[in-house]
Amino acid sequence: MESRRGTVFTTGDGRTAIRFERLLPHPPEDVWRAITDPARLSSWFPAVVDLDRPVGSELFFAVTEEQQRRYGMADDPDRKPNGRLLRSEPPTVLEYEWAGETLSWEIARTPTGSRLVFTNVLSDPEAAGPAAAGWEAGLEVVEAQLDGRPITWDPLNRAEELAAAYE
Repeated sequence: MESRRGTVFTTGDGRTAIRFERLLPHPPEDVWRAITDPARLSSWFPAVVDLDRPVGSELFFAVTEEQQRRYGMADDPDRKPNGRLLRSEPPTVLEYEWAGETLSWEIARTPTGSRLVFTNVLSDPEAAGPAAAGWEAGLEVVEAQLDGRPITWDPLNRAEELAAAYE
């Protein structure tokens, strides 16, 4: 079985990145919806964002209600864009910038479903451990959604549990 852990590595230009790979028994179209549909994103993604925009569009990644409640985080009252949609080729490639980071989702059809490769190029190398734990927890929710399993855990709590694996 594949490793569930993300791989932390240095990119060709010296930045730190995290990469996850998942083999999923679901077609690319279903995986695409799991990573773009606002209703599904609200269960696991660490921001509120509308990704259904033309390539090149500026994006605003808002703070989630849970982040507001748990950490006291607040949105920019001016809602100044903090990202940009770089590529959107449903159902195979989604790439965007967010607060100086690049997030890439690649979905390839396989004989039994899809291969999902997610890469997050970080702006702060010190954030690799916590970010990897958060993405792993989020991907667990994505997989549960795709499988039709109930989500009986909180992804933020799960990320805290996983953090030790990335220290």
